[in-house]
Amino acid sequence: MKLLAPLAAVLAATVVPDVASAAEAGGEALGRTLPAWSAIPFAGILLSIALFPLFAPHFWHKHYPKVSAAWALILLIPFVIVYNGPALHEVAHMAIIDYIPFIILLASLFTIGGGIYIGGTLGGAPLTNLGIMVIGTLLASWIGTTGAAMLLIRPLLRANRERRHKVHTVVFFIFLVANVGGCLTPLGDPPLFLGFLHGVPFFWTLTLWKEMLLVAAVLLSAYFALDTYYWRKEDGSVRGGGGVREPLRIEGWHNLFFLAGVLTGVIGSGLLHLGEVTILGVQQHVQNLLRDALLVSMLALSWITTPKTTRQANEFTWEPIREVAILFAGIFATIIPPLAMLRAGESGELAFVIRAVHDPASFFWATGLLSSFLDNAPTYLTFLSTSLGRLWPGLPEKAAILQLIEYNNAYLQAISCGAVFMGANTYIGNAPNFMVKSIAEEAGVKMPSFFGYILRYTLPFLIPVFILVDVVFFE
Repeated sequence: MKLLAPLAAVLAATVVPDVASAAEAGGEALGRTLPAWSAIPFAGILLSIALFPLFAPHFWHKHYPKVSAAWALILLIPFVIVYNGPALHEVAHMAIIDYIPFIILLASLFTIGGGIYIGGTLGGAPLTNLGIMVIGTLLASWIGTTGAAMLLIRPLLRANRERRHKVHTVVFFIFLVANVGGCLTPLGDPPLFLGFLHGVPFFWTLTLWKEMLLVAAVLLSAYFALDTYYWRKEDGSVRGGGGVREPLRIEGWHNLFFLAGVLTGVIGSGLLHLGEVTILGVQQHVQNLLRDALLVSMLALSWITTPKTTRQANEFTWEPIREVAILFAGIFATIIPPLAMLRAGESGELAFVIRAVHDPASFFWATGLLSSFLDNAPTYLTFLSTSLGRLWPGLPEKAAILQLIEYNNAYLQAISCGAVFMGANTYIGNAPNFMVKSIAEEAGVKMPSFFGYILRYTLPFLIPVFILVDVVFFE
């Protein structure tokens, strides 16, 4: 606290010459008055996630909750001292509107998916792995990237248990099932769901099928070639698939009904309009509260009705969702200044980012690269609002979106593809990425570090594909 007080004083002296005016203007004023260096805690937690597992793995495994809390408090304490009411409102808004529903959705899908056990002998041959990838990619748009990832990652890991070379399989699973496959419906990925809530027609996202087909086809082909290469390096006993083969079976299949309940709740929250209530000064829609209550009930029913033996067979533990909840609490807290500055547009300290976007290609890359490190849902909304303000200023949002679709459809396609596809660029680009990584590590897979993931997989595999998407669709 002694160290935080001087920081608060510096902030008060150099950042907010008129705190009262910021309070009157609310969150919008914060984005105009925050300095660029207020994003340092956000950069700090990202670097911690990247570097501690690499250079101090034992410390990180034991103390990552403390590290996450420390970065959050370094931001929140001086932030609240300086900005008072507006800061408290932004923190409450982030918690009530974004973080809590985010964790409820992930936890419900994680718990329900962990109650479905796909047993039997699969084997880790390239064609088998490719089949799982294709099924997961197709499912992701309809049961969500988190739902598809939690349903299939454990069977994939069991199929490859005896293989020495399997890290690439988990990484490409993250690429395809946890990200790319979610672009065809608003159910697939949170950015598209937010777009649906703001007026993008439900079935408009199906128009992204060409972009998804290109990306998925190239990545699946690259994966099959890479997996075939590594398969040939495996021991003969592994490639021979010896032993007694068991028929495929599904245990805990009743969890599919709970999964349908989750999807019903998510869709219903976008279609119903039941008014609003105020929680800690934040306006929340009643239908969203009902959705979250339904999701929690689905989680509870799944936990109660699924036999323990099924979850044990699935090697289910709470650690992956615990890790996601703790780390993303720190990320969501420290992300408040960067997002506020982006929302402020050309009036904020990140105006250079906003000025850089002027055509579909630049929207694709700006949305995508920021979605790799920021939460892709608010990033999507930020650039959607930027495109509407640039092309259809003064029109109500829903009317402007319809005009955007009719006359400048490529802009919305670029923003949507950037947010969904490039969430695969890092472990933190999309929440399922981190969950898959954690589950794989629990199963004994030595996953690459934060930077190792980017250097070994993102740069050589994803970026060339995204350049191809840019050239084919957005130039």
